[in-house]
Amino acid sequence: MGILKQFFNNTRKPNGWMGKLMVNGMNQGHAAVSDWGLSYFPDVPGAAHSMLADFGCGGGRNTVELLKRFPEARVTALDYSKVACDKTKQFNRNEVQAGRCNVVQGDVSRLPFEAATFDVITAFETVYFWPGPVESFQEVWRVLKPGGTFMIVNESDGRNTKDEKWAGIIDGMRIFTQERLTQYLKDAGFSQIAAHVNRKQHWICLLAEKAR
Repeated sequence: MGILKQFFNNTRKPNGWMGKLMVNGMNQGHAAVSDWGLSYFPDVPGAAHSMLADFGCGGGRNTVELLKRFPEARVTALDYSKVACDKTKQFNRNEVQAGRCNVVQGDVSRLPFEAATFDVITAFETVYFWPGPVESFQEVWRVLKPGGTFMIVNESDGRNTKDEKWAGIIDGMRIFTQERLTQYLKDAGFSQIAAHVNRKQHWICLLAEKAR
C-alpha cells in the first residue's frame, strides 16, 4: 500500500501517528459542511437538559459545537478508533471533567447504550463506513427516544462524479445518494425523513425521526 493510500485509509479508522494527523485534519477540513448541517439541527423540547450524541466523532470538533449550542445538555461522543476518542477527550477535556461529555470507544453496529437514551444523534462525514448500514441505523433507532431525531451530514451526495475517486482510495468507503440513504433509514424503522441539499457543494443533510 502506498504512503498516500495508507494515510487516507486512516479516514475510516484513524490509527497511529497517521491517524493523529488525520483527526486533526478532520476537525479543520469538515468544519464548513458540519456548520452547514448544524444549521438544520432539529428543535429539541427541553433542549437545555437533553441527551445528545455524536457518533463517529472523529477529532471531536462537532462534539464541541454541540456542547456550545446546548450549554446544559449532556453529549456522548462515540468512535471505534482509540485515536479519535483520545483526541475528542483532549479537545473537550473541561466538559469531560465536568461530567457533561462522555467519550466512548464503540461500534455503531453494536451500540453500548440502553434503548431510548438520546434525544438527537448526529453523524458527520461518517456513515460512508458504517457496517450495513441498515443494521447500524437500526441500532441508532433503538437508542433514540421516541420522537428523537437522527441527523446525517455528508459532503458527498452521490451525484458528483469527482467524489468517486475517494471510494477507490479509501478501503470500505461507500458514497450514498439521498434516495439510497432514505431507503436505508426507512428499512431501519424511521418514519419521517427530511432532506436538505446544497446542490452547488453536493452536501446533504438528512433528518430522520423515530415515531413517538
